[in-house]
Amino acid sequence: MSLQDEIKILRKFFPEPAVNSVLESLHQHQIQLRFSRSRSSKLGDFRPAIAGKPYRISLNHDLNPYEMLITWVHEIAHLHAFKKYGRRHQPHGNEWKQLFGELMKPYLALGIFPDDIKEELYQYLYKSGATNGSDLHLRRLLKNYNANATAMVHTVESLPLNALFRLPDGRVFQKLEQRRKRFKCLCMNDKRYYLFSPIAVVVPIDGQNSNQSVYLTKKNI
Repeated sequence: MSLQDEIKILRKFFPEPAVNSVLESLHQHQIQLRFSRSRSSKLGDFRPAIAGKPYRISLNHDLNPYEMLITWVHEIAHLHAFKKYGRRHQPHGNEWKQLFGELMKPYLALGIFPDDIKEELYQYLYKSGATNGSDLHLRRLLKNYNANATAMVHTVESLPLNALFRLPDGRVFQKLEQRRKRFKCLCMNDKRYYLFSPIAVVVPIDGQNSNQSVYLTKKNI
């Protein structure tokens, strides 16, 4: 792929002022970047360079540009932490937190983010100390900049207890109790329990019991 093709792709996902910096990091660290399907359990993922494979970062394709950039910095901080400390550090411990803050500073200086996101990022990075990627207030603010922000969107936290909901892959879940920051949910397809972020976007199921929902899901696959 030519350099111009790479820039063209990155411009589809990242704010324009960040494109050159992202491209430089991709080449410098020889990262294999993939824009993946939407995942309710995570926004991005980092895989170290092992067994002859390059460093790999995947980002959910449907993130808005601001959320995409923050998630990119989150994952590239994992790469820097791995290079510096190997596996001898906590994934979101103090070493990672410091790197995440340092990597975010140049983007804050570029004036990329709207004022509300910028202010929350400062709180998130330098005052609250909650730089572990789970700051729900920041995530909620970022959702306001989605293309469908004015449309009716249902999240796990907006559903009543014991409500049924469906994911894009067809699986049906029942919302159970909240455990710390996530909701415990029962998958009606495999009877296993999963933890969901409160702001995971889902499709509520109305007027169906769990057996009917699973039957309909299997029928449509």
